[in-house]
Amino acid sequence: MKLGAAGRRLIQLYEQGPDGGPALKAYLCPAGVWTIGWGHTKGVKEGDTCTPEQADRWLDEDTDWAERAVNDLVEVPLNQNQFDALVSFVFNVGRGSGHDDPHGPSGFMGSTLLRLLNMADYAGAANQFRRWDKSKGRVLNGLVLRRMDEKALFLM
Repeated sequence: MKLGAAGRRLIQLYEQGPDGGPALKAYLCPAGVWTIGWGHTKGVKEGDTCTPEQADRWLDEDTDWAERAVNDLVEVPLNQNQFDALVSFVFNVGRGSGHDDPHGPSGFMGSTLLRLLNMADYAGAANQFRRWDKSKGRVLNGLVLRRMDEKALFLM
């Protein structure tokens, strides 16, 4: 499957820059990572800039690995909304293998969310989104809201 319009909008909503829309100048995100565009972090350093078109191209590239992770790891059928919610989630928390994952070793792969989903416990999996609301052990309001929206999309 490929990311649909609802999933792309969800990612853009929560990956926008400090001034709204794509960040055209690199900034430090709440986790202390240099970020530009729609949540792009690979190779970003202080002072980097981009155009809106480059931000959109990076988003396409950056969501490719999250799509692959969902397609590779989920063993049960998904509808488009479930897929989109999971791609948004994986884009934010990481695949979890540590291999080519910008988020490192923790993430979707070892999650209870994935385990329940692969047991076809869709409701149980949906209830796991809310557990992923922290960065460096601190609850972030933006993550609370993002997880609520991902869960809502997953349940549509």
